[in-house]
Amino acid sequence: MLLHNIVQSLWFISALSLVALVLLHSPKGDGLGGIGGQAQLFTSAKSAEKTLNRITWTLTILFMGLTVVLSAGWLG
Repeated sequence: MLLHNIVQSLWFISALSLVALVLLHSPKGDGLGGIGGQAQLFTSAKSAEKTLNRITWTLTILFMGLTVVLSAGWLG
């Protein structure tokens, strides 16, 4: 039961983080990414977008994997 709660918490955190990161992407304009001073954290907008893409894909894979584990009932 404890493992199930830990995995479910990780799933929830990854879902919220994924939503936040998708909102930070700016395909045509600044979007919400311009609010937090995103350009100051990275050397260029291109490296910022590349980093956001990598983190987003990593969280997507984590979220989908945990979704399969939780829905299949493999934890008991």
